[in-house]
This record gives sequence, structure tokens and C-alpha cells, in this order.
Amino acid sequence: MEKAVPESFWSLATAALLNAMGTNPEGLSVEEAERRRIRFGANLLKARKKSDALTLLALQFKSPIILLLLFAAGLSFFLRDRTDALIIGFIVVASGLLGYWQEKGAADAVEKLIQTVQTKVLVLRDRAEQTIPIEHVVPGDVVNLSAGTVVPGDCLLLEARDLFVDEASLTGETFPVEKTVGILPAQTPLAGRTNCLFMGTHVISGTARAVVVHTGLATEFGKVARRLQLRPPETDFEHGIRRFGYFLLELTLVLVLVIFGLNVYLHRPILDSFLFAMALAVGLTPQLLPAIIGINLSHGARRMAAHKVIVKRLASIENFGSMNVLCCDKTGTLTEGQVRLQSAVDWEGHESDHVLFHAYLNAAFETGFVNPLDEAIRQARAFDLGGVRKLDEVPYDFIRKRLSILVEKEGKALLVTKGALSAVLDVCASVEQGQGRLVAMETVRDRVQRLYETVSQEGLRALGVAVRSLEDANRISREDEAGMTFLGLVLFADRPKAGVVETLGRLRDLGISVKIITGDNRLVSERISREVGLPGSRILTGADLREMSDEALVRVASSVDVFSEVEPNQKERIILALKKAGNVVGFLGDGINDASALHAADVGISVEGAVDVAKEAAEIVLLEKGLDILDEGVREGRRTFANTLKYVFMATSANFGNMFSMAGASLFLPFLPLLPKQILLTNLLTDFPEMTIAGDSVDTAMMKRPRRWKIGFIRTFMFFFGALSSVFDYLAFGLLLWVLKATPEQFRTGWFLESVVSASLIVLVIRTRHSILKSRPSALLFLATVGIVLVTLLIPYSRAAPLFGFEPLDARYLALLGTVVVVYIVSAEAVKNVFYKWFQD
Repeated sequence: MEKAVPESFWSLATAALLNAMGTNPEGLSVEEAERRRIRFGANLLKARKKSDALTLLALQFKSPIILLLLFAAGLSFFLRDRTDALIIGFIVVASGLLGYWQEKGAADAVEKLIQTVQTKVLVLRDRAEQTIPIEHVVPGDVVNLSAGTVVPGDCLLLEARDLFVDEASLTGETFPVEKTVGILPAQTPLAGRTNCLFMGTHVISGTARAVVVHTGLATEFGKVARRLQLRPPETDFEHGIRRFGYFLLELTLVLVLVIFGLNVYLHRPILDSFLFAMALAVGLTPQLLPAIIGINLSHGARRMAAHKVIVKRLASIENFGSMNVLCCDKTGTLTEGQVRLQSAVDWEGHESDHVLFHAYLNAAFETGFVNPLDEAIRQARAFDLGGVRKLDEVPYDFIRKRLSILVEKEGKALLVTKGALSAVLDVCASVEQGQGRLVAMETVRDRVQRLYETVSQEGLRALGVAVRSLEDANRISREDEAGMTFLGLVLFADRPKAGVVETLGRLRDLGISVKIITGDNRLVSERISREVGLPGSRILTGADLREMSDEALVRVASSVDVFSEVEPNQKERIILALKKAGNVVGFLGDGINDASALHAADVGISVEGAVDVAKEAAEIVLLEKGLDILDEGVREGRRTFANTLKYVFMATSANFGNMFSMAGASLFLPFLPLLPKQILLTNLLTDFPEMTIAGDSVDTAMMKRPRRWKIGFIRTFMFFFGALSSVFDYLAFGLLLWVLKATPEQFRTGWFLESVVSASLIVLVIRTRHSILKSRPSALLFLATVGIVLVTLLIPYSRAAPLFGFEPLDARYLALLGTVVVVYIVSAEAVKNVFYKWFQD
């Protein structure tokens, strides 16, 4: 039975904690885990937004303007005109249901995509290992952890082997922390709790088994999140939408107050004036904008998924399309990613089985994180290790850049070290020549360095191998890596991918410059950069970065093509420098130490096969590693962004023009130009074609370079084309009043027809910068536009006409109003060319 667990659980013995948690070293049963999941809830720092039907439906009516309109309609129902009130209520509800239907489908589709790249964890349930989503972990679960895995909750260690954990996200500690099993005093500070693992951190090397004590907001990281109310950083697109929303709100409030005040001043009925003002506000506000944005982004996410690109956060699509710098490692991205052992050579460059055997010894017994170089050694040749026994290990870390294994061979303890050549040479005092003869390292170091440079220029990666006899030792530490004997080099090849040159060319055509960030040495990086089509690349090394101030790095970062010999903690600094230089930066990472750089980038990109911590930090996950997939994803991102902006352009300019015209007309006409229910019907009908914009084709010019949300340009577009719309609206008013001598009912019917038909057809003009004859709309958009035009023309002649206050018009009305619409469309085509010459986005 589960008991109260002391807050300072790190001060408890393992048996006492397991007893208090109601669990055991073999973990929970499936039934008990499910009970705890219901009790404690999902293991999340922030509750995932539910797209349940009632909540999503209610959100369609959250606008204060909509609520005021419904209130006024209800008041009208009880005071006098029940038919009008019911019609207004019906239209508002129909519009909300339309938005709900579209948004619900979009939310469901995106949820399915995200589930394909969930972070998982290995737990013990019913005494067997199971892989489950991290959010299903509960207190009392026993988890198995290895290098690259995310810690799923605050845990107490049950077992640990060579365990190092990155706690920078929680404690700010730069270097990995070694973790061991034990009992600590209750007052031990967070950074000193070496027997605990904390949610939000990740394993760098080694393995562990631990019992989960706290999950979700009860964890140390959860307490921080609760205090700070953490939320994902706002993207440029979200910021633009918010600013644009404020702008529309201000404009709407001014319009409502002025129109309502003037109508009251002109002694018109207060309730009618209020309903008219509210209907104008609804007409001016693109109320389906959130739904349209969600539809466009989810539609884009589904298309990107077809190209094996999974979007975890929809808002990141805009940044993906706006990205103009992509940083990535070369291994597996520019190269095949299948590292092969080329050869093993002694310090003079001669093939050596002796060197290969000791490299194999080191690789065969290592238990840290999975390393493709060790795997290549193991696959190249299998040696008989009978009679060889592993005694101890000092795992590889990114400070020492070495891996050491202590083995017992022929009754003697032998330390075998492998790692970056410079790191290995630093701990060597001698070099082994033929027949076991030793010479001082300093006498041959220059020759070893020249050999290294020669193989590096051939594009080969080299690791050094060294040994040391330790007599009867059975344990080792970092201090034992000294006075060693250098044996030679193991050489690896990872050739460029087929077609990578063409892929980089396509990315350049999209306005994206690719920058390589790699830990490989300068010579290898230079060779690979030439082979993939980056000749004459400017290279900056990790040593250069250490000597360079942040300000200096910002000035030069954009002009550098290759960052070589980079340490993991320098990646984030490079990303931040590129961002400060004004770039929208993407970072493609899949390694243990890529998390901080993925967080820092505008677009964090990882791959399905990446370690958990990288996949968790990324906003976009590739189902296959390669720039060719990324190329297609960027195109889809830009297509999605372009179609989203199309709706913004169309809805705001058309709405602004129509509402401004009606507001002005209401001041000099002795009657309202349109009744509130007619305004709402106009708004509902014009939204239908625009809801199909997600599948529209996009001009090639819009795909060629990154684009960003520019509120000033959109505002200019809105006023420019809104004013053009108003010119023809007032022309229609003049014709109806002075030429056709229309009655109020005929005026409203004619104005309704002209307004809806012109607003629907103008979509075909505004959607492209080219001629509508050159850039054709999608079939669905075209059919929706034609369908709405036909429905609109039929309404005055239908049985519903009296309900809306319309009456049939004769051929004269239709001919004159049709002429106005045609001239308006032709004029908009001509003005469009002038606008894009004058204004650039």
C-alpha cells in the first residue's frame, strides 16, 4: 500500500522508499499503473490542450463582439422582432459550427501526426520491460535509462553504472554530473543530490535503473514551470497575428462607437442602431481567422507528413518557411551516415593488426552511449576475446574526449584508451615501435601529426589508440590516463551522399544557406565541404570560437560556412550569434548534446532515430535523416504560410472595404444600407470560398525565398484594396439610388448581391501576384467561388428572401450591378500590378 513519501526522498534507504511508494525493484503491475495514472494524471509539465467537442465549440463564440451580438439579438427577440432575432442567432451559430467543424478536423489530424513521434521510456510493468509514452509514467514506476534518454520524472537511483547526467536545464551546471547509488542528508542542496535524477534532464553516458518518485508538476522542474507559468516561446507568426488582432480590435471599437453614436444622434432606434453596429463589427472582424489558420497549418502538416516531415508544433511551420540559415552536422546529413572502418595503422602509417586488436578491445567492452565509430570497429573484424575479461571503464565524455577500458589479459591488467587524437596524445609519454620497442613521444609527435593531417586531407576521420599496463589494478579513474604508450590510428570513412550537391543547390535556390557544425577536425571538414559543393568555404574552429567575443562572432557568423572542431556547448553559441545577426535559423540535431542548440534555434529539427532528448527538444521531426526530405518540408512550409497570408489579405481587405462602405452609407442614407441579419449573411457566405484556400496552388515566386510576417505590409494591403472596394461600393450606391431609384428593400438586395459576388470573385484576383489567367486557382477554390456566386444570386428569388428582407430584382439591376463587379475585378487586376511595384514585402 502506498504511503506518504518524505519530501527529502534522497535521504531514504532504497528499501524504505520502495515500501513507502508501494512498489518493488521489478516495478508495478499494469493494473496498478493504470490506477495511479488516473489518480496522478498525465506526466506533463503543462496540461495538453484537449480538443474535446464542447470546449472547441465554445471557443468559436468567445469573441466579446459575438457575445454582445447574441445578447442584443436575444433582447430584440423579447422586445419586438422575433424573426429577425432568430435569423441573426441562426447565422451566428451556423458560422460558429462551420469554424468548429473545420478546426476539429484539423486538431484531430495534427494529434495523430504528433503521436507518431512521441518520446518513449523503458519501464518495468508486470516484471517485464515495456516501452510507453513518457506522459504515461506514474510514481512508483521503475525505469531503465541509458545514454540519450530523457529522465521521465524525479527518481531515486536503484542501480547505476558509469552514469553521467546533463542537468544544465535545471541547475545551470555546464558539465555532466556523475550519479551514484547512495543515501544523502536531507538538507543536501539540489545540485548535490547525486543519488537522484530529475525530470527535464538527460543521460549523457552509462546506464541506470531508478524508481520514479514524482511526476509532472510535482517534480523540481514542474515547480519551476508552475512558478514561471512557462509556455513555448511565441513565434514570429504568432506575434504578428496577435499584433494584427490588436489593430483590428482598435479599428473595430472606433467604428462601432462612432457608428452607434451617430445613428443615435440621427434619432434612429437604439436597438436597431446597436444591432447594426455589432453586425458591422462582426463583418469587419475575420472571425474565422483562427479556424482558417488552424486549417491551413494542419493541412500543411499533413502534406509535410506525406514527405516524412512531422510537425510537433503547428506555429513552427511559419518559421520553417521563413528559415534562411540551416545548421547541421555532416554525418548522416551530408554524408551517408554509415561510418566504415577504412584501416588501422601504426604511427608510421603502416597497416597494423596490433592497433586494430586494441581498438577492438576498447570498442567491444564499452557500455556508454551508442557510437557509430565503435560499431564500425566491431563490424569490421571480430577478434577472439577468450581469456580477456573487462574489469572497469571510464566512459567517454565531451571534456576528455577519450574512452578507457581496463581489461584482464593473460593475467595482467591492461588499460586501453581510444579517442580524439590530440586528447590521446596528451596522455602518452611514449610510442611503440616494432617488437615492443618504445621511443619518447616528443621525438615523433610531429610525424604523427603530419600523418594525421595527411589522412584528414583524404577525408578520413582518425582516432588514436594507446595502452598502459597497470599491474594488479581492478579499478580505474581519469587520473590513470597518464604515462600511456601510443600504438597508432584507426581510420574511418563516411562519404558524401549521392545527390547531396543537387540538394544543397535546391536549398540555395530557396534562399537557404547551409552551415556545417561538426566536431571533426578542420581538414576533414574542409575536404567534405568541397565534395558537397561548398568550395572556398570559410572555416571557423572551436579554438577560434574560444578566443572570439560574442559581438565578434555575431559579425562573422553569417559569412562562415563550416564550424569545425566544435565542442557541444559551443553549438548554442553559434546558433544565438546567427539569430542576433538577423537570420531565421534552423538546427538539425540528433545527438545527446544537441538539446540546447535545438531549443535556441528558431526551428529545432530532429529525426525519428534520434536520442530522446533531441527528439523532445525539436519542433519538427524527420522520419528519415537527409536534406532532401528537408527540402520538400521547407517548400510545404512556405506553401502553408503563403496560403495563410492569402486568407489574411482577402478577408481583411474585402471585409474592411465592405464594412467601411456600409458605415459611411449609413450616415447619409435615411435607412440602414443593410440590416444586421443581411450583414451577417454576407459575412457567412464570403467565408465559404476562403475556407478552401488551404489547398490552393502557390506562385513559384512565393516559394523562392523566405518570407516573414510583416504587419505594416498587411495593413497597407488592407487599406489599399479596401479603399478600392469602397470606390466601387459607392458607385453601386449611386446607381441604385439615382439611376435605378431603388426602394430600401431593392437597395439592400442590390447591395447584398454586389457585395457578396464582388467579395467572392476578388478572392481569385488577390490570391496571386500574377494575372488570374496565368496563375489559376485550385479546382476546389474555383468551384466554391462559383457555387457561392450562384447561391447568392438565387437567394432574392427564393422562398427565404422575405425572411432576410430581400426582394427579386429585374434585369436592369442585375446588368448594372454586374457591370460594376466586372469593372471592379478588372480594376483590381490593374491596381494589383501597381501595388506590388510600389510596395515590397
